[in-house]
Amino acid sequence: MRDDLKLAPGQRPDLRRVLSLFRPYRGTLTGVLALIVLGAAAGVVSPFLIREIVDVALPEQRADVLGWAVGGLIAVTVVSSALGVTQSMLSTRVGQSVMHDLRVSVFSHLQRMGLGFFTRTRTGEIQSRIFSDIGSMQAVVTSVMTQIVSAGAGVLMALVAMVALDWRLTLFSLIALPFAVWMNRRVGRRRREIVRTRQEKAADLSAGIQESLSVSGILLGLTMGRTQALSEAFSGDSRELADLEVRSEMAGRWQMAVFTTLMALFPALTYLLGGHLLFSDPEGSGVTIGTLVAFIALQAGLFPQINGLLRVAAQVNSSLALFARVFEYLDAPILIQDAPDAVSLDPAAVRGEIRFEDVTFTYPGADDPALEGLDLVVPAGKHTALVGATGSGKTSTGYLMARLYEPDSGAITLDGHDLRDITMGSLAASIGVVTQETYLLHASIADNLRFARPEADDQELERACRIAQIHEHIVSLPDGYDTVVGERGYRFSGGEKQRLALARTILRDPPVLLLDEATSALDVATERAMSGALDAAARGRTTVSIAHRLSTVRHADQIIVMQAGGIVERGTYEELVARDGAFAQLARQDARRDQAGTGPEAQEQLPPHDPGAGAEPLSPGLRP
Repeated sequence: MRDDLKLAPGQRPDLRRVLSLFRPYRGTLTGVLALIVLGAAAGVVSPFLIREIVDVALPEQRADVLGWAVGGLIAVTVVSSALGVTQSMLSTRVGQSVMHDLRVSVFSHLQRMGLGFFTRTRTGEIQSRIFSDIGSMQAVVTSVMTQIVSAGAGVLMALVAMVALDWRLTLFSLIALPFAVWMNRRVGRRRREIVRTRQEKAADLSAGIQESLSVSGILLGLTMGRTQALSEAFSGDSRELADLEVRSEMAGRWQMAVFTTLMALFPALTYLLGGHLLFSDPEGSGVTIGTLVAFIALQAGLFPQINGLLRVAAQVNSSLALFARVFEYLDAPILIQDAPDAVSLDPAAVRGEIRFEDVTFTYPGADDPALEGLDLVVPAGKHTALVGATGSGKTSTGYLMARLYEPDSGAITLDGHDLRDITMGSLAASIGVVTQETYLLHASIADNLRFARPEADDQELERACRIAQIHEHIVSLPDGYDTVVGERGYRFSGGEKQRLALARTILRDPPVLLLDEATSALDVATERAMSGALDAAARGRTTVSIAHRLSTVRHADQIIVMQAGGIVERGTYEELVARDGAFAQLARQDARRDQAGTGPEAQEQLPPHDPGAGAEPLSPGLRP
């Protein structure tokens, strides 16, 4: 788990914050509370009816007293059952509503977190918090809270009734209660620590499953011959989790067993004390046989409720660790969000001029900046290409354009508006991004395309797919646009997935198109066939291409050559080749790779150069 999301040692979530989750349901909870009080009150009536039967109805042979007392016992039982069912229904409904609110709050909060959060946090860890942690809290929010109130009301009512019967017996019955409370608090602390450790281990296990049992994980394990090692590692983690589960379940069980044994002895000891009081002064002690029987009946109901109350309190203590883990995500700061006075741009009115003004950016946790003092102008309606060696800052520049990250200093503007002053929604509608790593939902082709524009009709889908050169392939499939792509699109080749991703972005029709190695998985023939279509799609809009294969940017209006987070050259393809600098060197290496892979065709792409140029050393920071 990320260190910046951990609570400090000994820190625990504010119980008031947990209770605040129930605030929207105050009305229903008031009704539940009323039912609980009525049920507790009904529960203490029975012992008094029993006393009347033992002290009056049976000794005096009073059939009338026996009749109404027995009728009262039956009525109390029926009413208590009806109250219990109604209370359970209402409390469960409230609990599930709270669970729903919490899940939605966490999911919505995570949706607004910056890309940097997800690059540092495993998917399995996030899934564990949403499903495992919140799921484990279900018992607390659906029933435990009402159990506490119910048991508390029952204990209070029973104590009042017991005092009304005989205060001496009541005081004797509570002699072990302080010890039980102290023991419960101690056990609760131990359980909370164990539960937190258990959930962290469960999150690690979930993350491992998500990584190793995905399609990519299975391929990696098989091709690397690591399946046995992965199974052994999983077995070890699972055994450790099982041990933690046992420790969590058994924490405090011996102490509670001792307390339960003591409570079981108290009725016998109460008979002994009550008998001595009755024997010593049969008339003046105030203890009758009926009183003693009624008191034991109340005591028999009191001790399980006290035991249950302590057990539930320990469970709540354990569950606080789960609340803490969920609250950590809810409290994680949203670093990229709309400013209070952010403006919403109309994509139809956006020209698409992007400017970087002295921009410096460092990835979280990195020592060196990815970009430093970058000044760049992307003209509206033109095609700008960013090229350079791996790690030169091309993709970082693209991420900043789409505001997936924020610069450390400097400003980035779109048509003169600082990106930080534009609403995230309108910025996403203005800049369409196609990344090198395409992601497709496990759904139909049509559903994947309509993720960009849910209201798009079939004709618009077909037009976008024709531009991306994928329509003919789709209609050749048995199910056409209803074909399910499979998890992460693994039913399609890399080139097909990238063309689907292109079509999805084209469907949105953004005024700015950002292509981050968007054609890297296409073969040369398909890439050439698509280039004209992309040119048509890019007409009238700003296009930014991030490319390693320089042949894809030959017709760009300007090419920006990046190195070590800065710009070393800029110009058109012909100008940069003629300059015989860093770009020309990259172009020669790129052409040699194409020649090695495609034969004589690539000869046409070789730029003019001095015969000895191939032996020149690479410029610092540049590599093929």
